[in-house]
Amino acid sequence: MAHTPALRTDAKRRHDPAVRGFASDNYAGAHPEILAALALANGGHQAAYGEDAYTEHLQRVVRSHFGGLAQTYPVFNGTGANVVALQALTDRWGAVIAADSAHIHVDECGAPERVGGLKLLTVPTEHGKLTPELIDREAHGWDDEHRAMPQVVSLTQSTELGTLYTPDEIRALCDHAHERGMTVHLDGARLANAAAALDVPMRAFTNVAGVDVLSLGGTKNGMLFGEAVVVLNPDAVRAMKHLRKLSMQLPSKMRFVSVQLEALLAGDLWLRSARHANTMAERLAAGVRSVEGVDILHPVQANAVFARLPREVGERLQKRYRFYFWNESTGDVRWMCAFDTSPDDVDGFLAALREEMTA
Repeated sequence: MAHTPALRTDAKRRHDPAVRGFASDNYAGAHPEILAALALANGGHQAAYGEDAYTEHLQRVVRSHFGGLAQTYPVFNGTGANVVALQALTDRWGAVIAADSAHIHVDECGAPERVGGLKLLTVPTEHGKLTPELIDREAHGWDDEHRAMPQVVSLTQSTELGTLYTPDEIRALCDHAHERGMTVHLDGARLANAAAALDVPMRAFTNVAGVDVLSLGGTKNGMLFGEAVVVLNPDAVRAMKHLRKLSMQLPSKMRFVSVQLEALLAGDLWLRSARHANTMAERLAAGVRSVEGVDILHPVQANAVFARLPREVGERLQKRYRFYFWNESTGDVRWMCAFDTSPDDVDGFLAALREEMTA
């Protein structure tokens, strides 16, 4: 009788788990509590495409944060969340007003325009924050058939430059947009970091402030994968279920996205993780300010530090720690902290920075 060999695997750890970098909070692994939740959801059969018990319970969890009208649509990633959300708020001739530093403009490979079929109208900002006056630079021409129609204002909290809007600022922006017949989308890839830094509930600058649709982040705060579109104003959107599928963002085994979001949001894991990342960024910024020749470029309000240092120093430091040049022409860099960044990680990086600055 022929013998069938047992299945085997050569999987083994292919990285040093002691290595830390400051390139992105996406570089961090998954939080142990998230991995435990995934194991809990595994095994047996559950209905696919969101008809499972975990996705059903997630709806209640999200409503506890964002109000009784909130409708949650888990998706694979942040770009997908933004594309689906913006499509749900625009017509084919619609346009979105955003900061010129916004992720939807700079870091999504044209997906909102190529996949979503909408036009981005961007404006320069100070420290990544829109104001009513900046919105009005592009909020015009609704009856001009030669111009894409401004229909949405997209905000980012915390911004791509690591700064924060206060709840009052977001309320003022929402009121301004609504008075002009536009809706408001909020890219909340680092929403938890903003709430932790402001010491307010996430609802304070989302549904309570007048935001219509939220891209709710989780990956940067300890999830393995997955984000969600949260509709805060159901009257502002249409065909969300169809748009999610059309945009290739409908997970078949949705329970594995939903259970991660539930683990993050049902207790205080989201807040613990975000507070820790923010605290490490504060520690890093305090140390950087003591290094002569290195300038911090934006207020450090969440878990990001933007700095300017000699280009050759940055290149040497990159060989010791991973991080990104934010502006290749000026040598500006971005250093990010994550839920698992430790004080020793920060202190080791600062020591390396001082050494390279004096080399």
